[in-house]
Amino acid sequence: MRLDGWKPREFGRGLVVAGLGGIVLAFTGAFETYRAPLEVRLAYWLPMMILGGVWGHACSVLLDRFVALDEKPWLNVGLLTAAISGPLAVAVWAFTGPALNGRWMPLSLLPTISGYVVLVTAVICAINVFVTRARPIQTHAPAVGQARARFPDRLPIKLKGAAIRAVQAEDHYLRVHTDRGSDLILMRLSDALEELEGLEGAQTHRSWWVARDAVRDVERGDGRAALTLDGGLVAPVSRRYARALREAGWY
Repeated sequence: MRLDGWKPREFGRGLVVAGLGGIVLAFTGAFETYRAPLEVRLAYWLPMMILGGVWGHACSVLLDRFVALDEKPWLNVGLLTAAISGPLAVAVWAFTGPALNGRWMPLSLLPTISGYVVLVTAVICAINVFVTRARPIQTHAPAVGQARARFPDRLPIKLKGAAIRAVQAEDHYLRVHTDRGSDLILMRLSDALEELEGLEGAQTHRSWWVARDAVRDVERGDGRAALTLDGGLVAPVSRRYARALREAGWY
């Protein structure tokens, strides 16, 4: 079963960052945990950070439905930190005492713990948003002897053999734009990007993939761009991907 909007690559990347953060915090004995033996600190920090990573990704998926987080990285960090920190602070308060001291911590320490949680969460969120920001996924025409793209096999009968110009995410569906018109198929864009390997193109926006040979004009401004394709279709280029696409020679 797949959760709608779940992003496996970003989820895995976030867990790696959280796990590494847990190791660093354990070895440094951060936030007065240095009194406990190293093995206890590792057993404490790693689960806590991974739990935070799982919860953080769930918050990211939920917020992404309402806010274009890719377009506003600082807003992304702020909203994620606020959404993650509250429940996570309570979990840390409930887990820390029994794990490190064998007894519950006083409720009066919850505000102090919340401050620590906000600080660590903000740093981890900033790392995920700025340091490990994904580059656009680019797909390529097959070399001699390589398999062709699998995605065209998913086209409805009326579009079989049509040239694909763009793929646009719409809720749970993808709208496939071709030289014979467009139609909807039930599929996630992240899965489609894997099956589009074999066609020359790139992800230009969190909701768009564009075939490179379909681009006819480019409009730029305010750090963004818009690609005009064959047939007059206009595909957006987000700030997140604009620089990488420019460096790749798209415009």
